[in-house]
Amino acid sequence: MQDLKPTTSQSPADLGSASPLLVTEIIQALSEIIVGKQHEIKLALCCLLAEGHLLIEDVPGVGKTTLAHALAKVLGLNYQRIQFTNDLLPADILGVSIYSREDEKFHFHPGPVFSQLVLADEINRATPKTQSALLESMEEQQVTIDGETHALPDPFFVIATQNPVHQAGTYPLPESQLDRFLMSISLGYPDAKSERKLLTGNNRETLIAQMPALGNTKKLDDLQKTIHKIHVADPALDYLQEILAYTRVPDRYQQGLSPRAGLGLLAAAKAWAFQEGRDYLLPDDIQQLLPSVAGHRLQNTQPGSNKQTLIKELVEAIPVP
Repeated sequence: MQDLKPTTSQSPADLGSASPLLVTEIIQALSEIIVGKQHEIKLALCCLLAEGHLLIEDVPGVGKTTLAHALAKVLGLNYQRIQFTNDLLPADILGVSIYSREDEKFHFHPGPVFSQLVLADEINRATPKTQSALLESMEEQQVTIDGETHALPDPFFVIATQNPVHQAGTYPLPESQLDRFLMSISLGYPDAKSERKLLTGNNRETLIAQMPALGNTKKLDDLQKTIHKIHVADPALDYLQEILAYTRVPDRYQQGLSPRAGLGLLAAAKAWAFQEGRDYLLPDDIQQLLPSVAGHRLQNTQPGSNKQTLIKELVEAIPVP
């Protein structure tokens, strides 16, 4: 393997005021709430550190909402939960302008999307029109109501949960909506040891209420700025580009990974490297994030292929530098 370390001697501490130790403490705190899912917790935190939005796809009751709430609490972010239903309207998310007789003017009343971390719970139970109401806010960090633009808080994250599409009352997310999510993960059922801890432990909501806020907007901003400084050697970039190019070969996939997906994969891989205590990127970091970044974007032209098979074929097809 080629040397992918920076040519000058620097440690993660030299990259900025943020420390990987804080990330470790956050992961440990979240692991007390979502037991037995440390890898999935690291992926979720990695997505937020890379300034992306997260989609959690799984059956009801495995901890999707709990993870979102716990992330907001431990990072010290304002939190709003929106329950998506088939009768939810865009105004219920974004807000509405209401006429005041006192001054004969319309005044904007912001909706729940005006929060630092928004949980769009069961997003695929709402109609496509309501789903699309999140598009501008996720992409531009602003909303436009009656021709007037309103800025959203900084930072701003959307964590959406999605039930399996075969369940009754669901509307599949279109590709344009899926592409707004940097990463998609699944929690799955807990193992026997973790489930016993859940059954004999305290209520998860009680534990979240007792969690200390290890972060705040300043610490989060420092972490994100530090991640931007992670060193990426040319061989690692070559490896990333070869992955992108492989997905764009005609008739191999329904559509290849876009430049936005490539940028997202790079940002997420940098965040993963930082979580691992390194100040440089390895091909393994890209491989670790590839299922979560590419899995919801790629579809094989051959029927019957699942996400795991697609990613495995992709990883095996590209030689590691």
